Amino acid sequence: MTVHIHPSIDSGVKKGSGSFAGGTLVCKCKDGKPVKVGIKGDVAHNHACGCTKCWKPDGAIFSVVAVVPRDSVSVLENGDKLQVVDAAAAIQRHACKVCGTHMYGRIENKAHPFYGLDFIHPELFQEQGSAAPGFAAFVSSVIESGVKPDEMPGIRSRLKERSPPMWRNPKLPDPATLRKLPLAAPPPTEASITSDRALGESNSSPLAASAVIRDFTRSFASGSIFTTLPPTAVASGRPTKSVI
Repeated sequence: MTVHIHPSIDSGVKKGSGSFAGGTLVCKCKDGKPVKVGIKGDVAHNHACGCTKCWKPDGAIFSVVAVVPRDSVSVLENGDKLQVVDAAAAIQRHACKVCGTHMYGRIENKAHPFYGLDFIHPELFQEQGSAAPGFAAFVSSVIESGVKPDEMPGIRSRLKERSPPMWRNPKLPDPATLRKLPLAAPPPTEASITSDRALGESNSSPLAASAVIRDFTRSFASGSIFTTLPPTAVASGRPTKSVI
């Protein structure tokens, strides 16, 4: 059975131009009045995300999402069609009320570690050349969206086939060990956190916050990969709860 990760990954990852100056995100509406959002500059940390909160095109197991500075985002047309999907989520995802496409996700809590970054889906650009996806995040969380645990080897294999490979399978450090590492410690080959819940916990737990910031930053900086559960949990099929 063919594994469909995401349209922009399944056919091979296309490199960005390296000089992308920004563009316009366009929703999927066919009514002649699509929502349009302007982005200044290129995206950063573009990746495949397996959480259940991010918008995915039909048939895709993962979303593809990147970040841009908050002040580089502006609604250009038909902003009256936007609404926040889940007001309780850390990331306020502004979606088109008609077609359901998520146009941008914004963190309003100034105390949140990722405040100042907006989350967008680069596939919505009407222009070509934005930075390509480079790693996979929350891989095990696809179980939460209905993927069977015995399908995970095929998904990881598919990610590994991509160019560049988007998933590796080293020995993952356990979460307790990760959280004891000093911030200045050398980055591990692959960062691991116990579940998507850690991002939500970062608002209330200094320990969780330091671990998440460290691991997420290391992953972004090194191009390594986030997974959400240790292999034993994946094998058991225990789902995680996405709150980001």
